[in-house]
Amino acid sequence: MKLMNTVAVILLACLVAGPVTAKSRNVTDLDAPRSLPAGGPVSVDWTDPAEFSDIRFSGNRWEAQRGNWVQQLAEHLQRSAVRQLPPGQTLQVTLTDVMRAGRYEPWRGPNLQDTRIVRDIYPPRIELTLTRTDAQGNVIDQGDRRLSNAGFMMGSSVGSSDPLRFEKAMLDDWVRRELRPAGGT
Repeated sequence: MKLMNTVAVILLACLVAGPVTAKSRNVTDLDAPRSLPAGGPVSVDWTDPAEFSDIRFSGNRWEAQRGNWVQQLAEHLQRSAVRQLPPGQTLQVTLTDVMRAGRYEPWRGPNLQDTRIVRDIYPPRIELTLTRTDAQGNVIDQGDRRLSNAGFMMGSSVGSSDPLRFEKAMLDDWVRRELRPAGGT
């Protein structure tokens, strides 16, 4: 009898509480982070992803904003830059626009409207601002950068299953070029 009463109470509580739905995370959520936790020589933050080209012009705004891909790109950039940044220097990067490789092509019909089609006519692009300082806090470099990789389909990342492989490879290339020591090749 006790068991029946317990089950009845649990069922009643579930009915009163109403249906519970799991909400998937979106990069445009108001409570989603807009920067990585502080610490270390490289800090990365980003502007409002709702204004990013990837969401505004992707062909499927709702699919484009799903997940935490902006934070994943920022974390990758931070790891890559930490490995290349000369000792004593700091780097602050703000991602201001992202257009991931590929687009949603809703005209392909309902079976493919939620599928990002990656073709060479849809290259990845990232715009960012940076400030790089030396150990004394003097600004070494600052400004805006526009990254794009029209040959992204020919790179070594093509065989990878990482959905951000093209953007990460482009960021890695930029970090190597940007943080190369003066006089280096």
